[in-house]
Amino acid sequence: MRSLLVIVLAAGEGTRMRSDRPKVLHALAGRTMLSHVLDTAMQAGAAHLAVVVGPGHDAVAAEARRTAPEAEVFVQAERRGTADAVLAARAAIERGFDDVVVMYGDTPLVRPATLTGLRTPLADGAGVAVLGFRPADPTGYGRLLTSGGELFAIREEEDATAEEKAIGLCNAGLMAFDGRLALDLFGRIGNANAKGEFYLTDAVEIARTLGRRAGFHEAAVAEVAGVNSRMQLAAAEALMQTRLRRAALGGGATLVAPETVFFSYDTKVGRDVLIEPHVVFGLNVRVEDGATVRSFTHMEGARIGPGAIVGPFARLRPGADLGKDVHVGNFVEIKASELSAGVKVNHLSYVGDTSVGERTNVGAGTITCNYDGFRKHRTVIGADSFIGTNTLLVAPVSVGERAYIGTGSVITDDVPPDALAIARARQVNKPGLAARLRERLSAGLLPKK
Repeated sequence: MRSLLVIVLAAGEGTRMRSDRPKVLHALAGRTMLSHVLDTAMQAGAAHLAVVVGPGHDAVAAEARRTAPEAEVFVQAERRGTADAVLAARAAIERGFDDVVVMYGDTPLVRPATLTGLRTPLADGAGVAVLGFRPADPTGYGRLLTSGGELFAIREEEDATAEEKAIGLCNAGLMAFDGRLALDLFGRIGNANAKGEFYLTDAVEIARTLGRRAGFHEAAVAEVAGVNSRMQLAAAEALMQTRLRRAALGGGATLVAPETVFFSYDTKVGRDVLIEPHVVFGLNVRVEDGATVRSFTHMEGARIGPGAIVGPFARLRPGADLGKDVHVGNFVEIKASELSAGVKVNHLSYVGDTSVGERTNVGAGTITCNYDGFRKHRTVIGADSFIGTNTLLVAPVSVGERAYIGTGSVITDDVPPDALAIARARQVNKPGLAARLRERLSAGLLPKK
């Protein structure tokens, strides 16, 4: 039950991203990297959060507060190294915490359990602990010099001997400190290096000179992938998607071709759900038990009820709420609408701002005309109704229970329950006129009005 302060360093400009957006605001699985990191810290039990941003990074500060309203934001006025960045949050450190953990806003895949493991050496009396990992190619990383489970130093590659370069255990960047020792350690870090910066990694050897042990915890390579470029962002997205797919499979869903399904961080998928290839889940989608999502379906802000079938080639927009055993077929778009149990909208239709009663059938080509150029209007369709093919429902309008709408109708007035509504021009046949029309057209003459 040691109290925990997590300091998230998020002051980097991210120039290699080639973007006007601060690096930590780029997203993985529909969520900014900064938000992923803050959520991890909260899940790991952080009693307090401090976020260090660069000058003028108001958007980063706003995102931090949106994710964690109680987080304090501090500004690193000049970029003088990681230790200097941590000291920008001095006021938070001075409040007194058992543990202080430093995370990075561009390392979004770290799991809460890994933070717990990183803190374990502190509970055993260490003054500092470092997160390590074993990359396939350690070139360019600082090496962790260890013996008997104890960390002696972090050696940057340019300073490492040939023997030290052969070490596979590398520095992942995240560090944990005994809160009672932290400010003393940070204050002793100097900048006598080639860049003239204050490096947080120097705290390891300083702690040892003060008679405090240093420890380490090893993490999986995939967890500590940092993002400094678009290529690395894409690689991190792939790792995140692998994690989300495994979670869905582990929860009892079937993914026919997992590598073609893309989830958002908050997607919820029930048991015995079948997801066919090439499906995209946007933010805030819930798929309940026994539902089927067919290929090339895109969803966001939607609920798919138990036993429902969606797609192929369907689009569910925010506010789509499908009840039990609803069928939404190919080339159908649903927006801000509730489809009650047993409703079928099987093809080529748009249903927006609509409530549809149980067991109603909506025929192909049906359009709810919900927008008049200024406002959105609602359509209400009662239970057990039949909406014929190529019907236009001009909102606001209601169709009563068990009503029948004739094919090709344009419905502008309410339809009572059990009524048949037909709203189309009467067909007129002109015998022989087609032949005369072809003669005029072949002669280059315009048809007669």
